[in-house]
Amino acid sequence: MAPVFGTAPSIPEAISQGNRPTLKTPNIKGWADNQTPDVAAGLKVTAFARGMEHPRWIYVLPNGDVLVAESASLPGRITQLMDLARNFVMRRVGAIRKSANRIILLRDADGDGVPEIREVFLSGLNQPFGMALVGDTFYVGNTDSVVAYPYVEGATRITGAGRKLMDMKPGGHWTRNLFVSHDQTKLYVGVGSLSNIAEQGFEAEVDRAAIHELDLATGKSRIFASGLRNAVGMAFEPTTGALWTVVNERDGLGDETPPDYLTSVKDGGFYGWPYSYWDQIVDDRVQPANPALVASSITPDYALGGHTASLGLAWLPDGTLNGFGAGMVIGQHGSWNRSKLSGYKVVFVAFAEGRPAGMPREILSGFLTADERSAYGRPVGVAMAADGSLLVADDAGDTIWRVTSA
Repeated sequence: MAPVFGTAPSIPEAISQGNRPTLKTPNIKGWADNQTPDVAAGLKVTAFARGMEHPRWIYVLPNGDVLVAESASLPGRITQLMDLARNFVMRRVGAIRKSANRIILLRDADGDGVPEIREVFLSGLNQPFGMALVGDTFYVGNTDSVVAYPYVEGATRITGAGRKLMDMKPGGHWTRNLFVSHDQTKLYVGVGSLSNIAEQGFEAEVDRAAIHELDLATGKSRIFASGLRNAVGMAFEPTTGALWTVVNERDGLGDETPPDYLTSVKDGGFYGWPYSYWDQIVDDRVQPANPALVASSITPDYALGGHTASLGLAWLPDGTLNGFGAGMVIGQHGSWNRSKLSGYKVVFVAFAEGRPAGMPREILSGFLTADERSAYGRPVGVAMAADGSLLVADDAGDTIWRVTSA
């Protein structure tokens, strides 16, 4: 079979699974004290922090402090068998559990790759995920809101009261990532869909499956781009200045159909969900159809394979890691709706002249056992630390991994 990767993927014809979705997921084993993922040649991986509580996302402050959002999924509303399957899967892989609802600060002041300080930076949140700092204001993306807090440089804890800037609908794809605009005046806010293909009605999906733009001066928000089923990680490509994101596509159409993807994001662009996927391929399950909107949909830039659950995204500058040039690092959380597992790794996509080039390359792997029955962990968020190392949040493994040149 031709690969379902790259700029011109060969996507198999859809085979609707109806009310019997393909279901395969590993048990979570966790990591032994001296165990690490497999790492690409020329690189080294060590544990930056173990014993976390379902670490989902990473944000690095200008002073080098590393912030980690600890949060977990809640059981989703069950309206069809697909929802029941998804809840079962998420419990099995440890994604549905008591949510810590906090942000942890890790400080490695002496630069030895092990933080000496671990403090609760902010607590009492509601499924926190995205984080951003602009000036002396720290922003948090809860599942239902964007909240601003006063920040003092070097502080290990925020004690001031928060100020709500934006309301969002909770549930479904609950993560709300934040990303700061070039001019530091706006936040891009990722809001995923409630459902797989709008099974609960189009009204329930209003303001979802989109990236919003929040103006920090006025507090007003607008939809920047739509038709993105679950856009999570965001990053800028530096030569063009374009915003890029990774998107989790729909389930129930086959092992490789459709592929999750990496794409540049155009202001006002529509990317197909729920009516179509990839190059305006219509999803006949969605009724009523919308041919006019399908005709306006933008084909994504780069396919990442079916059901990889690509969530984390960070730009890797040229020369940062041995053997890897400039490009995007992607944390792939891993599949459940396919017969052979996909994802469960951290991959790299090289860029040339502002565009993806070549096939994905593995940075971290070995999260699965050879028989695919068990997983040691599941990578999610990725971020570049102040010292040039790559940090990876492993939520099921309760660990932050640190990747450097060997």
